[in-house]
Amino acid sequence: MKIYSLAFFCLFQFSFVCQEALKVTTSSPITESLQKLDINRPGAMNIVFKSTDGGQTWQDISEGLPEAGQEEDGIYRDVFFADERGLFLSAGDWIYHNKPNSKAPFWSKEISLDEHRSIAPAGKTGIFAYNYNEGQFVRSINGTSVWTSAYTNLQAKEVRTVFETAGGTVFVGTNNGILKSTNGGKSWKPVHGGGWVMKFVESNGVLMATSAKGIIRSTDDGENWELVISEGGVGIAIENVKGGFAAITFNTVSETRRVRTSYDGGKSWNPIDAGLPPSLSIASIVQVDEYLFCGHPTGIFRSSDKGKTWKLLLPSIENKVFNLRVSGNVIYAIPRAGGC
Repeated sequence: MKIYSLAFFCLFQFSFVCQEALKVTTSSPITESLQKLDINRPGAMNIVFKSTDGGQTWQDISEGLPEAGQEEDGIYRDVFFADERGLFLSAGDWIYHNKPNSKAPFWSKEISLDEHRSIAPAGKTGIFAYNYNEGQFVRSINGTSVWTSAYTNLQAKEVRTVFETAGGTVFVGTNNGILKSTNGGKSWKPVHGGGWVMKFVESNGVLMATSAKGIIRSTDDGENWELVISEGGVGIAIENVKGGFAAITFNTVSETRRVRTSYDGGKSWNPIDAGLPPSLSIASIVQVDEYLFCGHPTGIFRSSDKGKTWKLLLPSIENKVFNLRVSGNVIYAIPRAGGC
C-alpha cells in the first residue's frame, strides 16, 4: 500500500514563499551564528539545526540522518516532534532520536516504522505512529522498540493528528473534525466537525487546536469547541508559551500569516507581529525562557519583550522556512519549503 505523507496535503493557498531581501555585514552576530553551521562538511546537511544558547549560535546536527530523508523539501512537518526527551524524527523506515544534551553522533535509531510514517508523543514515555489514509495506529511500549496496535476500534480515515491529554483523554484530528475517547480508545465519539483539525495543545484545563477555519478552543475536556481566531483562513500553528498560548493564522484580507498571543486562556488575543516582515509563510512560534522565537521566511527571529520588537538571529537557508520545536532550553529548527 502506498502511504502518503501529510505534507502532500499541506495548505495549497500557501504554495509560494514571500522572499524578503536581507543584507548582513561580515562582522555581524548573524554571520557568527552561521559559522557554527559548518556548511562545508560532507554527508547529510541542512536537515536539522540545534541551539543550546537561546538562539545565539546554531549547529547543523543532520549527520547521522539518511540523506533520502530530506525528500524534495526537507523533513515533513507531521513526522517530527520534540518533548522533554528531545527531538524525534521519522525518516525512511526509522524513527531517529536526538537527546537535548547529545553530542556527535547526534542521532540514535529508535524504532522501525513499517508502514506508519507520521508520529506523535504518546504520554511522557511512548510514541504514536500512524498513517494518513487508513487511520491505523500503533504505540511504542514505554519508549521501547516494541510496537503494539492501538485504537483498533477507531473507524477513521485521513488522520491528521493524535493527542493524549494529561488526564488520559485521547483526541484524533481528521479531515472531517475531531473524535474523542475517554476509555483508552475502546469507544469514540465525534465532538467537532466542519473540516480538518491539525494540532492540539493543552494548558490549565484549556484545549486549543488548529483547524480549517482558524483556532478553536475547549474548556470542557473537548466536549464543545468554539472558534476563537477566525480571519477567513486556516489555523497554521498553536503552541504553549509561558502563561498562555501563541498562534499563527492566515488572514485572507491582508493575505499574510498573523502571529498572536493570549494570556487569559485563549479568550482574547493580541497581535505580536508588527515588528516582523509581512509574509504568507510564517511557520512557527515558540518560547524558551523569556524569549519568543519565530520561524519566518527571512530566518529565525527572537523577541525579548513578548513580541513588541524582533531581532533576526539566523537567516533562512536555501529559501526555506524554519519550523521550530523546543525541548527544555534546546531549540530545534527544521527548514521546509514554503514553511508548510
